[in-house]
Amino acid sequence: MMNLFKFKRRIVAAVLAVGLLSSVSVTQASEGTSANNLFSGTPAGDLPYHFSAIQFLNGSTGRAAGNGFLLGTSDAGSSWQSIYTGTWQFTQLEFLSNTTGWALARSSRTGPNALIYTSDGGSTFTKIRTGTLELERIHFIDDQNGFGYTRAFAYKTSNGGNTWTKISTLPNTRYANFKDAKNGWILIVVPGFGYKLSRTLDGGETWTTKLSVKSDEISGGEIHTSGSEVWAEFYGGAGMSQQSYSLYASSDNGSNWRKVISQATAGGGAAPGGAEGVVKEGPASPGGHPSNFELVDGAAILGAFSPAGEVIGIGRSLDAGKTWSNLKPIRGYESVISFTSKDLGWMADTSITDSAVYRTTDGGKTWSKKISIPRDRNE
Repeated sequence: MMNLFKFKRRIVAAVLAVGLLSSVSVTQASEGTSANNLFSGTPAGDLPYHFSAIQFLNGSTGRAAGNGFLLGTSDAGSSWQSIYTGTWQFTQLEFLSNTTGWALARSSRTGPNALIYTSDGGSTFTKIRTGTLELERIHFIDDQNGFGYTRAFAYKTSNGGNTWTKISTLPNTRYANFKDAKNGWILIVVPGFGYKLSRTLDGGETWTTKLSVKSDEISGGEIHTSGSEVWAEFYGGAGMSQQSYSLYASSDNGSNWRKVISQATAGGGAAPGGAEGVVKEGPASPGGHPSNFELVDGAAILGAFSPAGEVIGIGRSLDAGKTWSNLKPIRGYESVISFTSKDLGWMADTSITDSAVYRTTDGGKTWSKKISIPRDRNE
């Protein structure tokens, strides 16, 4: 998931939005519930209340979290209950069931993530000591086995996160994704060239390069897998509140690749890889930034936001990247998504100005607002 934009960049975004909004077809989502009673205290940290993470387990049960709060719903977002209030500022939720889960959360806005665990649905959390590890992402397969990732390294645990073992990766690794203890992928930055994508079948003992992508600028990327399907994002430059990037897809474990998105921008320069993609822009254009990506129910879904255009939205493919559709965005500033099927999903605007959670039942074609943080909490 990408780092949240700082408040001061809103001023720049607002200026850049002038003259750009006319080129964006925007749908205003229907209004939902503002929750004055859920945000009556003082937010954790030095920013107003805002959402920062969401996760839905199924079509009805989910959670939304932010700076000092965790909310839950059991009716698809029609009503919400306060689960936790306190000092944790959440960056990722990783629940396996309605009771058991982990989270990454900070005790200060600019501090490192802590790994915290709950067995009561999130009412209380226990901090798990990770020593010098500063985890940026976590993924648990079951209540004992999981993976943790820092900026450059990958780790595995077999006791619920209480201890971690480093997985052998190649130099200059900047992103890793393991589906189990043996099978994994890494994204490597190659100064002066661009990126390489490599795969292991033996837990990191050996690696095989499966894709090389030339890029004028190197700023990282992401990898996502499901079965034999592999998707990789490669970021180019960023500027003028715009992001250049490319999205590649493989349906056969990396033997063959298709370039799906090739987004070049005036502010960020050329898209990595050179060749044209299925589409020339990603979702939430102009110059949209990708947020998180999900593979679910045969669909590949990419969330995105455009600070310049003041919109959030998704794009998706239902055929492993042969075709791609950028769906009509709604007004917003930043985003994170959680889908439980190709049609049913939620999207949070994680900005501090218009923070809200939306729901779609038609795969992102239309959205309805399910909860919003009252404006007077952000003044």
